[in-house]
Amino acid sequence: MEHMFASRRGHLGGLVVLGIDPGLTRCGYAVLQAQSATKISALSLGVLRTSPTSALPDRLAELHDEIAALLREFTPDAVAVEQVFFQANVRTAMSVGQASGIALALAARDGADVAQYTPSQMKNAIAGWGGANKDQVQRMVQVRLGLSVPPQPPDAADAAAIALCHIACAPFMALQNAALQERQSAI
Repeated sequence: MEHMFASRRGHLGGLVVLGIDPGLTRCGYAVLQAQSATKISALSLGVLRTSPTSALPDRLAELHDEIAALLREFTPDAVAVEQVFFQANVRTAMSVGQASGIALALAARDGADVAQYTPSQMKNAIAGWGGANKDQVQRMVQVRLGLSVPPQPPDAADAAAIALCHIACAPFMALQNAALQERQSAI
């Protein structure tokens, strides 16, 4: 017997999760629907792109509008965003942080559950090893979603992996939150 994932927003097919692999030039996204831990389908996969020749405020506004449109179209129950734990290039880290901030703020404003996972957490949940490479992540996303080919580009595969990671972790997070609330109410 498989555990069914309930949607807070009335999605008939179960829990809908938007995964985001943040970036300013390329921001991967994946919208997945989970009816159970093993019955998961991709509703949409892709990459939002902004032009590096455009001014930063314009690029951020464009990314804001695109993420807001995804939230309106799919009304996800949860939004999972890849959290950059370490980045050698400061400029890249700043742009990833800005893109991440937009996604987190819009999701929170929209009332979705919001979660962040490091790349190693995501790789561990998807491939069983936190040091998995891009090809291994793409292949596991392909297998888990029953796709005929690995998702391209890698940003979209990473976004799907983040959403899959959240689907795997969400039941445990819900139990933990319920236990904390029960403990706080008992005090």
